[in-house]
Formats: sequence, structure tokens, C-alpha cells
Amino acid sequence: MQDNHELQHILSFKTLFTILALLMTLTLLTIGISMINLGKMNVVAALLIAAIKSSLVLLFFMHMKFESMAVKISFVSTVCFVAILIGFVFWDIVYRYQ
Repeated sequence: MQDNHELQHILSFKTLFTILALLMTLTLLTIGISMINLGKMNVVAALLIAAIKSSLVLLFFMHMKFESMAVKISFVSTVCFVAILIGFVFWDIVYRYQ
């Protein structure tokens, strides 16, 4: 059996505060982008920034960076499946009222 020290993934305070600073900066960037009229690109920019922020949270705060490949593949396949289902819902809504 593995030792408990091998199972723990302790990040330094410097790393955690750097990630926190990045998340706060990206939040401010989201607020700034929302005040600029980019047309339909506002939603794309907001979703892109949200995806980056969620990736940082998953990788560092939820320790996905240190998980096995099986867990990573399982997570990514689940996210893709949910994205496909949401895509089908939007596709149905768009073509239902034409």
C-alpha cells in the first residue's frame, strides 16, 4: 500500500496565491469585457474566460493535475457528453421555431 505522503498533493502558498491572483484578474477581465460592445462576441469572450477559470480551479484547487490518466479521461469524456446533450437542446430550440 502506498504511503499517505505519496497520496497528498500539497501545493505551496506561492502557487495557490498565484492561481488566486490569476482568477481575480480573469474576473476583472470578464467585467471589463462585459462593458465593451463586441456584439455576439461578448458571449464567446465570456465563455472563453470562464473556461480558463474553471480549468485553473480544476487543475490546482481540485488537484486534477495530479490524478491518474483514467480519472482525467473519465472527466473529459463526461464533460464532452454533457456538452453534446446541451448542444442537442439548443439545436432543437433553434430549429423548432423555423
